[in-house]
Amino acid sequence: MLNWYSLPFSQLTTDQLYELLKLRTDVFVVEQNCPYPELDDKDRMNGVYHLLGTTENGLVAYARLLPPGVSFPQVSIGRVVVAQQARGEGYGQLLIQKALQECQRYWPDQDIQIGAQVYLQQVYQQFGFVRNSEDYLEDGIPHVDMVLTKG
Repeated sequence: MLNWYSLPFSQLTTDQLYELLKLRTDVFVVEQNCPYPELDDKDRMNGVYHLLGTTENGLVAYARLLPPGVSFPQVSIGRVVVAQQARGEGYGQLLIQKALQECQRYWPDQDIQIGAQVYLQQVYQQFGFVRNSEDYLEDGIPHVDMVLTKG
């Protein structure tokens, strides 16, 4: 079972901050062999929330929820990640469901834009996201923009 925490930067404990940065770095930089500026100054911005899914083993799922105007003109979900050792348990689906619920709570009835890795396009389509760009490379990894229209 996952326990969920949705917190602005100022309310993260030092352990939570360490764990989320470690998870993001382990997956996006090390596992995907992609050196890029993981710390992009968005984490501390006003209105940004950090969604943490934990088990008795610690942090296993994470997403960053961003208000309109930070990454896209719309609300956005980014840095969606499940720890390597926790994959195959359905946590990715639960993470996206929870992220969508939290976006609805913080920014009711607003469209949500994401920049998804191309290989995950079908996962996001299951939640109603529709592709709205051509493929593009971001830090050497194929991505596509997708939008979930709420209005």
